[in-house]
Amino acid sequence: MKIAIVILNWNGLKHLKKFLPSVLKHSGKNPIYIIDNYSTDSSVEFVKETYPEIKLILNNDNFGYAKGYNEGLKKVKEEIYCLLNNDVEVTKDWLNPIIEEFTNNESVVIAQPKILDYKIKNKFEYAGAAGGFIDYFGYPYCRGRIFSNIEKDNGQYDQNIDIFWASGACFFIRKNTYELLNGFDENFINHMEEIDLCWRLTNLNLNLKKRFLYKSVVFHLGGGSLNYENPKKLFYNIRNQRWMIIKNMNLLNNFSPTIYVVQCINLFLGLYYLIINKTNHFKEIYNAMFQSSIIINEKRVNISKSYRRIISNEIKPKHFAIKSILYQYIIRARKKYSDLT
Repeated sequence: MKIAIVILNWNGLKHLKKFLPSVLKHSGKNPIYIIDNYSTDSSVEFVKETYPEIKLILNNDNFGYAKGYNEGLKKVKEEIYCLLNNDVEVTKDWLNPIIEEFTNNESVVIAQPKILDYKIKNKFEYAGAAGGFIDYFGYPYCRGRIFSNIEKDNGQYDQNIDIFWASGACFFIRKNTYELLNGFDENFINHMEEIDLCWRLTNLNLNLKKRFLYKSVVFHLGGGSLNYENPKKLFYNIRNQRWMIIKNMNLLNNFSPTIYVVQCINLFLGLYYLIINKTNHFKEIYNAMFQSSIIINEKRVNISKSYRRIISNEIKPKHFAIKSILYQYIIRARKKYSDLT
């Protein structure tokens, strides 16, 4: 079994120079692809001249994460994809636990490694940490990271477990599963594409598994597209979360208290940022709520076939372990995943 290591790149010359050496060193005979989203720096020339063994796939525009991968992966034939950010350092034998799991367990179709911080090696990294989950209202959290509280890695999550979502920073998926789900939803921009894809897989109710495999370790720089404190990141998180829960909880053609609760939470969050004089954060929250409403109204008229298949299921598998991560975090002061259990 070979894994196609597929790196999406846009103007990432600096990251490619820094992180490609570890990928080539520790990936054995597994092929490496770079999907380039129409870079205007010298990324493509650098790869051609320095690493001719890497296979280049050139998109004709900057399509972003979802469409960039959807277009590029049409040209990748290996049965397992590893979708790897261009700011990830991999480690010796990082692929061995993944290959072993996919070989021995056909029900495992998505996986992620332990993701640690490139700058602080003994801390988990924000984007995925030790495996992801969501609460009832679609707010994501991880083992090792709840909101901005990021734990040190002391081996406390060194168990292979089933997870709800795997991090897009280092995302392993079977080719046939990716195709079954019609890839990423291109309505998403920059955030939550992988969470949505994992949720859609759950909704198909096929008893297929998503796994965290702790013996596979990578280090993620993070914040490459948007810094975690950037107001625009808040915009994408709220915009995409609202669309994700409406679509996956079968609320597209139904009114539900759930969406109003989420709206109220976002309204209070916006007011909080206004009170503490973070007006740009306030503006982005309300822009996100407005734009997500436009997307939702459009989709009520024209739902793609892949959504129809999911929405048609009347009974949805349970997607959450706890009702509200915000309640646990703010009211009950539970800042670590281990505090939740």
